[in-house]
Amino acid sequence: MTMKKSERNKGIDAWGVYEGYRDSHFRWQKTDPKARDAIHSAMDIPFKGAIEEAERPVRVIKAGRGYGIRGHGEIVLEDGTTLKIKDRLPSDLPVGYHHLYLSHRGKPQLIIVAPSEGCYLPDGLNAWGWSVQLYALRSSRSWGIGDLGDLERCAKWSVAKTKADLLLINPLCAATPGLPQQPSPYYPTSRLFRNPLYLNIEAVPGAAEDHKSIEKLAAKARQMNDKRHIDRDAVFKLKMTALDRLWKTFRPTRAFEHYCADQGDALEKFAIFCALSEQYGSNWHDWPKRFRRSDGGAVKRFAEESIQRMRFHQWLQWLIDGQLGLVGKSTLLITDLPIGFDPGGADAWRWQDMMAEGVRMGAPPDKFNALGQDWGVEPFVPWKLRKAGYGPFIESLKAAMTHAGGLRIDHVMALFRLFWIPEGMAPQRGTYVAYPVEEMLAVLAVESQRHKAVIIGEDLGTVAAGVRRRLAFRRILGCALFWFEKKLPSVYRTQTMASITTHDLPTLAGLWSGQDVRIQRKLGLNPPEEDYRRICRRVSKLAEVPGDVQAADVIPKLHKALAQGSSMVAVAMIDDALGVLKRPNMPGTTTSYPNWSLALPVMLDDVPKHPLVCSVAAAMDEGRRSRKKNIDQMD
Repeated sequence: MTMKKSERNKGIDAWGVYEGYRDSHFRWQKTDPKARDAIHSAMDIPFKGAIEEAERPVRVIKAGRGYGIRGHGEIVLEDGTTLKIKDRLPSDLPVGYHHLYLSHRGKPQLIIVAPSEGCYLPDGLNAWGWSVQLYALRSSRSWGIGDLGDLERCAKWSVAKTKADLLLINPLCAATPGLPQQPSPYYPTSRLFRNPLYLNIEAVPGAAEDHKSIEKLAAKARQMNDKRHIDRDAVFKLKMTALDRLWKTFRPTRAFEHYCADQGDALEKFAIFCALSEQYGSNWHDWPKRFRRSDGGAVKRFAEESIQRMRFHQWLQWLIDGQLGLVGKSTLLITDLPIGFDPGGADAWRWQDMMAEGVRMGAPPDKFNALGQDWGVEPFVPWKLRKAGYGPFIESLKAAMTHAGGLRIDHVMALFRLFWIPEGMAPQRGTYVAYPVEEMLAVLAVESQRHKAVIIGEDLGTVAAGVRRRLAFRRILGCALFWFEKKLPSVYRTQTMASITTHDLPTLAGLWSGQDVRIQRKLGLNPPEEDYRRICRRVSKLAEVPGDVQAADVIPKLHKALAQGSSMVAVAMIDDALGVLKRPNMPGTTTSYPNWSLALPVMLDDVPKHPLVCSVAAAMDEGRRSRKKNIDQMD
């Protein structure tokens, strides 16, 4: 993607690389020339005369408007309909992706017709819900990890008993099959498909008929529920043993075949990747050379020889899709789209020609992460993504919105710019790269409207000027996090999802008790203790309690204030409602902290009658009703 001259004058070069940026303290950080050269190299920039060949012409237009064009030709609509045109595009083009062929231009132009109103957003939205990490949500019948049966039970309880409107969950994206299992939901092998560890085995077809053998495996798996630490490898072995056994008795149904046909090439390539990884390891870069390209002849021959194993992995995805669909019928489900995926995984294997090899995306230093962050995932090269007509982005959005009424987009600022860090360099030496934001926002609006899914952009950290305003204009909710906000919840931005904390930050009990700071010190981290003390003083003031009371006396009051606030959506993290001291993830650590591997200390069976949970639920419901009453009075 080459940049316009007006954009280059803002300190961005022809390929979108920033000459420098303002950090979270508004200090100017000049881009390291060596970093810029490494980023240019990773972009695989074509030679000067081939720039136009490299880029695919893209044009965004708003639905309901006619646009003038030069010349004549035809436009092929998304459904295959062909319209003859001359001098002007018709004003009644349907929302979606179409291709314009002009007589004087060799290549077609992608026409994205965006909804004039932006993303889907119901009128008068005033909702609250629970935020849960599914792996942590274990019940007495779980196989050592929370599953989709547990999530369905949680969804039904939250709607019927707590009057919650929605359930926000962690990414359920697939991990590469094999050992060790990847614990982080934000480092998937694929964003298009889901993790079989979340399957409720007893609900799989054939499990009831093979009750004795399945129950033996279940009994062994349930012994793991006695420990808070989730052993994914052990869970994987037991669940895959059960699934392999049940697959042998499965007879393909019309529904299964329809699902496979509907998912098409994406599912086929994913299933081939899974079968290959079982034989050659989790990282495709280490496979025999003949298998490193998904479109190679050797891969096609392997697929023909391994058709049954491929079908097994397709079957797993069909099972997950069916179980997740039941959850989506029980509540308004908000899913989560990670910023990227494992460079050695399935999506990177399939889309390798579009990836910036040799760089990682991350974040610059800020007061909560003094050294910056390297997320270990590769970014898409902007001009290559554009040339592909945003196919990977569209596929990822569609997958994430399936069975969901909302989507949280991790690090939504990546639609505007993304922080690139060359391999071998510290995060402090990275810089930003611009993306074709108007086109990506148009795609997001198309998919949001089609799926009737509310979009929530995680806009925390270093956010460029104007980003939040542009997101709000397109009806994308931002995030209002009490830990970060300096204002009271009553004056938060209306078009936001409000919460106390997130999975990457201290829980309320952990911060209030000082336990989170003690853990950070023990790990050799540098906690921002003065900032934490300021937050605790704000909590004390808002909850109207002294600083020496127990966390259980603070938690419901703070949640009530949050729910009474101005945000359209308010979310209570189940960890906070249970008074959990340890956060789900500790940025800056790998093996020294049990990231993404701590189950909730209370079983799902006992959550509905937990006193603090009941108090938080009542506070959230009362706060939302109070907000609605105030809005009605103003109207």
